[in-house]
Amino acid sequence: MVLSSHLVADLERVCDYLVVLVASRVRIAGEVSELLASHRRLSGPRRGPGTLPAGQDVIEQSHTDKQSTLLVRTGDPVHDPAWTVTPVSMEELVLAYMNPANDIPARRPQLGVAS
Repeated sequence: MVLSSHLVADLERVCDYLVVLVASRVRIAGEVSELLASHRRLSGPRRGPGTLPAGQDVIEQSHTDKQSTLLVRTGDPVHDPAWTVTPVSMEELVLAYMNPANDIPARRPQLGVAS
């Protein structure tokens, strides 16, 4: 069944698989549990995303004079003690990927048809 909605809180309760489309393009797709497990919010001293290890793709970033907050996609744990690491909600994830201002690294989703 395909369900289309802008009410992300409703989707989180009933969906197993998520596809986010922006301007007719897939921005992210995958099992909801895997997508949530592979994204983290990092907060810490101000620094650029270039200081992150390879494999941590910045999806969204904001900075103040003293602090940086990044939403990252990563398959690995974040070991840098300077960062406070928190999980993201489905709503945070969807809004980050829908924001056209975010320069999201290209990663083609693996879409398939279940038999």
